[in-house]
Amino acid sequence: MPEGDVVAQTELPHTRPGLVADLRSLGLEAGMTVLVHSSLSALGWVVGGPVTVVQALMDVLTPEGTLVMPTHSSDNSEPSHWRNPPVPARWWPIIRAEMPAYDPAISPARGMGRIADTFRSWPGVRRSAHPADSFAAWGREAPAIVGRHELAYSLGEGSPLARLYDADGWVLLLGVGHGNNTSLHLAEYRVAHRRETTNGAAWIENGRRVWREYPDLDLNADVFPALGNAFDQTGQTRIGQVGSADARLFRQRPAVDFAVTWLTARHASGQEAD
Repeated sequence: MPEGDVVAQTELPHTRPGLVADLRSLGLEAGMTVLVHSSLSALGWVVGGPVTVVQALMDVLTPEGTLVMPTHSSDNSEPSHWRNPPVPARWWPIIRAEMPAYDPAISPARGMGRIADTFRSWPGVRRSAHPADSFAAWGREAPAIVGRHELAYSLGEGSPLARLYDADGWVLLLGVGHGNNTSLHLAEYRVAHRRETTNGAAWIENGRRVWREYPDLDLNADVFPALGNAFDQTGQTRIGQVGSADARLFRQRPAVDFAVTWLTARHASGQEAD
């Protein structure tokens, strides 16, 4: 959204203390481990922009908590799979040969929003090693959440999503809906009906840049809004407002477990779950 439109839709600028108060009112507390998906423009006009939002989240969680955000670099992936936008087939070998290797220190996030892209290079933040689907984390449990991220099945059992599940962590949707709820992908890996695919990315292996193919699932978030709405109806989602944004806070583990059951039932009924 253009900044002028954000200004026009904001009655008064949002500030760090105000965001802290809103987050606490929603239920965010010191010591929580939470995965945040966010939209800066949805929050309204914030004094200090994404820096202020990150500071407010850290203020509430404290160093005893853990802040996690997706920092996916989805352009470092198999170009034949690209859809937004697609590129000509004659480009594919050039992209595979010339795509810069993933470097957690400098590879930009793509499509994750300004808050996540600001957070990924924040002092003290650790970023996972996956070349396409990395996560970044700050706080007490950061090493446990992002310290190991397997190349194959990038959002499955070897990913930070599964470590968040093990930690019984939380998810905060800050101005975005369940269509952005990456944790629901973990449920896709846990259902019996799974479509395999092959992906690829550039990364450093034995000190040199290589293009490495790896197995994964053909993931699709098209049903996530309906799935998330069904989960909200269970009463396990805390819904409120942070700044100007609609926000949702919920435990990740019951959401993933619910999604496994929901996707399995959908498949059994003959509907496409992916």
